[in-house]
Amino acid sequence: MRDFRVPGGADLERRVGNFFKWQNLRRQNGLWPFSRATDFGPRTEVLATDDRGINMEGVNFASQDYLSMSSHPEIKETALAAIERYGVHSAGSAALVGNTTHSVALERKIADFLQMDDCLLYPTGWGAGYGVIRGLVRSSDHIVMDALAHTCLQEGANAATRNIYLFRHLDLAHCRRWLEKIRSTDTENGIMVVTEGLFSMDSDTPDIAAMQELCNEFNATLMVDVAHDLGALGPGGRGHIGAQDMLGKVDIVMGSFSKTFASNGGFVAVKERPVKEYLRFYSPTTTFSNAMSPVNAAIVLKAFEIIETEEGQVLRDELMANVLELRRQVREAGLDYYGDPSAIVAVKMGSEGLARLVSRELPELGLLANLVEYPAVGKGAARFRMQVMAKHTRRNVTDAVQRIVAAKAKAEIALATMEAGRPAMRAVA
Repeated sequence: MRDFRVPGGADLERRVGNFFKWQNLRRQNGLWPFSRATDFGPRTEVLATDDRGINMEGVNFASQDYLSMSSHPEIKETALAAIERYGVHSAGSAALVGNTTHSVALERKIADFLQMDDCLLYPTGWGAGYGVIRGLVRSSDHIVMDALAHTCLQEGANAATRNIYLFRHLDLAHCRRWLEKIRSTDTENGIMVVTEGLFSMDSDTPDIAAMQELCNEFNATLMVDVAHDLGALGPGGRGHIGAQDMLGKVDIVMGSFSKTFASNGGFVAVKERPVKEYLRFYSPTTTFSNAMSPVNAAIVLKAFEIIETEEGQVLRDELMANVLELRRQVREAGLDYYGDPSAIVAVKMGSEGLARLVSRELPELGLLANLVEYPAVGKGAARFRMQVMAKHTRRNVTDAVQRIVAAKAKAEIALATMEAGRPAMRAVA
């Protein structure tokens, strides 16, 4: 897909046609595994339709619903009650009259949960990641960012300044070298260091305490994105920040509700209220966007309440049991995965050609899983990002592993046939 990122030509509409030709060739050959739609939402077993209109039914390891909250009875009851009270639309920016009593209460809940002073909501998690950087960083400032940081963080950085320095993934020494270089010539302007609590492509995490110490040393501000671990991992659901005893100690914490909290939306938690108020009026994705829906705010508030109960711990335990079981069965089946235990089990495939052929077989075998390929990950490091839910059963896990093994076996035969130059039943785009 990187080949089509910067198309040439004067006609903005016509010049994108080559991408569609490439995409459609893959689609016609059953090698375009994106843009599917489900009939019943993110359940553990689903009926889904691809963008050719072809149906598949099977076990679902492609949805971000880590604690299975989207179908929780109390969550659904809360959503209906919020509709009765507020309607379905915020109808205004958070800087104006888009807030509700639920959104104000949710900001306070998140701040207390993370032991921060205050919090600001955003209508999407992407908007929170982009907006916190764009809101605080100016053109003369600097951004030092983990090379694998999420696209919303990279886009926010690109919009804020040209002074962007990527350090090798999780490499503190490389991060330090950039900070030393910047401060050797510029002691007047700001530096934001950007990382994540849990990186979703590799399922690994930084030493957050060491990164904060590094930022303190060089008068830089640390911002940590906790989209994938908050609520689902760590003591009390407080993610890797909680596990590393960093509650209330990180300069800025940003996150999304779309992975664990059954809702769209995002937040930025800060140690001082002046930062929140500045972002409210200078972070474009909140200032010039309608506020988070009152229904979503009510849902997330209820999700936080559940997460802090004994039931929340049970759900986290169920999730981790499924994660460990999936990892165990993947290894026993002769496959491998990236990273540490989390709700994302990234199963290694290797070459893009093999991974695409596997993705073609999976729907017929009854498994919904997301293919991740270059440039989202390195060339030759394609993988299936298996997203685990608390309510997956042991049978679901076993079925998923058996089906991906069977798909890989079929794909390897097909790929060997093609590479040998013999006629293949279906062309590979």
